[in-house]
Amino acid sequence: MALHHASPSETVHLASVMDMAHLKSAALVKTDVFEAAQIFLRKGDRIANHAVPGYATVQCLAGSLILEAPEQIQLGAGDWLYLDRGRPHSFFALEDSSFLLTVMFE
Repeated sequence: MALHHASPSETVHLASVMDMAHLKSAALVKTDVFEAAQIFLRKGDRIANHAVPGYATVQCLAGSLILEAPEQIQLGAGDWLYLDRGRPHSFFALEDSSFLLTVMFE
């Protein structure tokens, strides 16, 4: 089954950490210039070190997590940052967490 991506001007309701039981991520939109997804991590879960080809933004929506890029940055609900293109990074959830990831391609 194909993932539903939002159309321009379509309102999308972001899931809460209560929805984590059946979600790991939710693709929101993917175009030729950017993509956005909501990612869920359970306490203790990790996303291994990787890099993306474009600039990336991370907005923690709920919970608390560590971003290693390579320095350790703790993010809590409401925190936002951006990463330079191609910068290696990983995530580790200190508690059940949700974050919005946006990647901008050139």
